[in-house]
Amino acid sequence: MTLDEQHAREKAQHLYDTYTSRGDVLNYFSTLYQQAQGDASAIPWADQQVNTHFTDWAERQQFQGNNRRALVVGCGLGDDAEALTCLGFQVTAFDIAPEAIEWSKRRFPETTVHYEAANLFALPQAWQQSFDFILEIYTIQTLPHELRSRAMECISLCLAPGGDLLVICRGTESEERDGKIPSPLSRQSLSVFQSCGLQEVTFDDFYDQEEPPKRRFRIHYHLSKHS
Repeated sequence: MTLDEQHAREKAQHLYDTYTSRGDVLNYFSTLYQQAQGDASAIPWADQQVNTHFTDWAERQQFQGNNRRALVVGCGLGDDAEALTCLGFQVTAFDIAPEAIEWSKRRFPETTVHYEAANLFALPQAWQQSFDFILEIYTIQTLPHELRSRAMECISLCLAPGGDLLVICRGTESEERDGKIPSPLSRQSLSVFQSCGLQEVTFDDFYDQEEPPKRRFRIHYHLSKHS
């Protein structure tokens, strides 16, 4: 990690601490994007490239959209959403920060993705059981522990019977409530998805290529057509 990246993370953490102390964490994200003023380096998770842990999985699965509907949770600057359109999905992507949505539209002016500012905890009723594939990367882990189970429940509600969910996150054996972001997720905490009726298809536990290497989980869930 460079000194600039470290500074960006420290600044983002300080802002996060300020908002969580107010009990107002959801407005943190919008403020962070506002303060970035178009500088992606100020957003710790804005790599401006498709997540490689997703592309590796998609290539191994020979994953294709075939005009099915996909939802991207916490889409940030839009790279993963755009990748899904290239795979043949009709894509809806949302973020709680309107600034992130407008930024994505500027980056991809010819996009076919439907970008929308939306709150995960108050999603449109029309989205319930509507998506054949949902992609969630690094969103749940940015939330306080007390919101995570509810976040998983809200994501699950959007999956259509017969649909699939892919979750990619930082992983840990047991979650430590130290107030830092990102705070890794344990496999036990992720079992909320199964309590919502989803079946775990595959669970990948691995370390990435960063320095130092970080533990990642990649979990594929499926919702039975008879659920």
